[in-house]
Amino acid sequence: MKALIVIDYTYDFVVGRLPVGQPGLDIEERIAALTQEFVTNGDYVVMAVDVHDENDPYHPETKLFPPHNIRHTSGRDLYGKLDEVYQANKGSVVWMDKTRYSSFAGTDLEIRLRERGISEIHLVGVCTDICVLHTAVDAYNKGFQIVVHADAVASFNPAGHDWALGHFAGSLGAQIEGASR
Repeated sequence: MKALIVIDYTYDFVVGRLPVGQPGLDIEERIAALTQEFVTNGDYVVMAVDVHDENDPYHPETKLFPPHNIRHTSGRDLYGKLDEVYQANKGSVVWMDKTRYSSFAGTDLEIRLRERGISEIHLVGVCTDICVLHTAVDAYNKGFQIVVHADAVASFNPAGHDWALGHFAGSLGAQIEGASR
């Protein structure tokens, strides 16, 4: 069994407070299409969405990045066509808040996947070299098979994006699908 984990494809990360910008815009259609495909096939789909409290002095990202994905703001809304797919399929898609880079850190994601007998996870979203990377590393360490859709991940750091794609395949044994942007 397989699952799709859509990581941080929100307004703030695409065009808002910490924007990936054009590379994030370029993957909008592909993320929406993959999400709809997984929903239609009855696969498990998770929206793993970053959440922060404004001016949280205890969160390590407070010193690294400008405020983003602040709780109860529109910056946390899924971006564009992905939001349309989510709204049309709310009963079939799980929303999961996360407070760290990895979708596994401090969440019940692993339990949910194991309960459903899922052994293969497909990763899409942003940023390739931050949250997607950390989720992939944790998935590898937990024994999941990993598929990264290169045409549905993006970063504001082109060198980091390219490095992460190589790391997924070369160090984590991930299958890379789709041509990189």
